[in-house]
Amino acid sequence: MTNKHLTISWLYPELMSTYGDRGNIIVLQKRCAWREIDIKIEKISISTSESKLANCDLLFMGGAQDTQQEIVNNDLFNKKGEVLKELIEDNIPGLFICGAYQFLGKYYKTAEGKNLPGLGIFPLKTENPGEKHPRLIGNIVIERNRQKYVGFENHGGRTYLENPQMAFAKVLKGYGNNGKDKTEGIIYKNSIGTYLHGPILPKNPEIADWLIETALERKYNEKITLTPLDDSIEKAAQEIIINRA
Repeated sequence: MTNKHLTISWLYPELMSTYGDRGNIIVLQKRCAWREIDIKIEKISISTSESKLANCDLLFMGGAQDTQQEIVNNDLFNKKGEVLKELIEDNIPGLFICGAYQFLGKYYKTAEGKNLPGLGIFPLKTENPGEKHPRLIGNIVIERNRQKYVGFENHGGRTYLENPQMAFAKVLKGYGNNGKDKTEGIIYKNSIGTYLHGPILPKNPEIADWLIETALERKYNEKITLTPLDDSIEKAAQEIIINRA
């Protein structure tokens, strides 16, 4: 697919990349390169200007620990949050993992009972019930439109969607958003919020291709059909995890 180009904004790679989340960027790079799609990765850090964030075709932000999340939260509220909101509302596709997913909701209630405001983009809230309640940890299998996906989750917060129909997928094995209602993640506009680490895209190349295809169609205003790739190894690994679960 020649003469096509995508710019991916990778938000806070030094601060938010736990559980191998940077592997998602590697997958996007390779799957574009194999199709001869030129790709540029813009690393968006605390010191990066908002204008650089605004000039992108696809968004990605991974998860982090509490200390790193607080640093990022301050930067989003003081500088980049409005730009990020405009991009998401304008249907720029994105993938937001764990802490990044929580950031985009209305608020996060800490284990100590403190309410931390979110950016209010995704219609959801997240609450941590405290140390007396176990973290939601383990391999997870989910299903969307009869397609199964796999990943690894590790989160103390419980996320509740205002509209459960907006869930990214249904939980078949594992906990998902809150361990109760069998929802996992959210689909909002062209953005996916999810708790699936692992990282998610090497284990589920269909999601990577959806992000790439959606970004190309929006940028070039034309129907895009990606050249199929040999995903037999990925599929075999996926099946092993599903069968174990």
